[in-house]
Amino acid sequence: MPYFSFKASSLWLAALACLVAAPAGAVSIDMVTVGNAGNANDTAGGYGSVAYDYQIGKFDVTIGQYTAFLNAVAATDTYSLYNSSMGTDLNIAGISRTGGSGSYTYSVLGSANRPITYVSWFDSARFANWMANGQPTGSQTSTTTENGAYDVNQATSGNAVAKNATNPNTSAAPTFFIPNQNEWYKAAYYSPTLNSGSGGYYAYATQSNTAPGNVVGSAANQANYAPGGVYSVTQSSSYSTSQNYLTDVGAFSGSGSFYGTFDQSGNVDQWNDLDGAAGSSRGLRGGRWNVNAINDVSSSISGSIGPSYELSLIGFRLASPVSGSAVPEIDPNGLSAVLGLLAGGLGLLERRRYGR
Repeated sequence: MPYFSFKASSLWLAALACLVAAPAGAVSIDMVTVGNAGNANDTAGGYGSVAYDYQIGKFDVTIGQYTAFLNAVAATDTYSLYNSSMGTDLNIAGISRTGGSGSYTYSVLGSANRPITYVSWFDSARFANWMANGQPTGSQTSTTTENGAYDVNQATSGNAVAKNATNPNTSAAPTFFIPNQNEWYKAAYYSPTLNSGSGGYYAYATQSNTAPGNVVGSAANQANYAPGGVYSVTQSSSYSTSQNYLTDVGAFSGSGSFYGTFDQSGNVDQWNDLDGAAGSSRGLRGGRWNVNAINDVSSSISGSIGPSYELSLIGFRLASPVSGSAVPEIDPNGLSAVLGLLAGGLGLLERRRYGR
């Protein structure tokens, strides 16, 4: 094989390997595809109609994933991505912080696979930006957390903004974002097999119209909530301020939705973007570990609050276009470096080919 052809092929393969490899320690979001575009709304709830296929997180964003995010961009934590209750509220505790401003580091407490809580909508939007920007490291700027899927532009309070049509950092549609209410609702409750194949909605996100039990494991129709005041984790009605009541995402392994999502009934409430328009509130759905009324984990219950609230019972999951990937995008800075290396290598080969 000619020297130029062999070396060029090797260089191209090496560059392509760099492009497709996820960065060290990268966060991977496990997504499921929600198809059956053009479905009707739920006649009971008035939600769920989505005119396009899309992807949504199989699980809530976890403590481990959020810890990786903090370590990437929050050494100073300019916009308060970390809430100290993440480490001190023992009912949900999951992340500790050490060091001083400029050198903060973050560590997981207990299981990394429980859902993150004490995150505002603004925090969740910044995490979506970070994912959509390729998980860069550095201070909280327009190319890391402040723009991407959402132009939050240093805000930690006030109105939530609408999702960007184009991520200014990639010149493409955002690859990760917070689902709107219809996207969240359809993934949780819709099944195209109901009503003799014409489609319909379950009352619970466990493919059931009967209230779920709350026993952790592989049995069908189970969820993390407290029917009759009995907590799922302890199977006791005794409440303790030192007990962690969250379950690992997907711990109720026999209780997924039709599309394969987990914990859309119970564990923690999750942010949604309502109708997607900018506004003074954002939606909540899903139920949580301490509710004891069966309807509180059903499709009939929804709420909305200001986007700056950070509570022990609220987390989030992400969505993406079908054309997006569950594998994180490459950091644009890393991509530029690889392309520069590639161009330089090919230039060297050209000089060798012609004896220059």
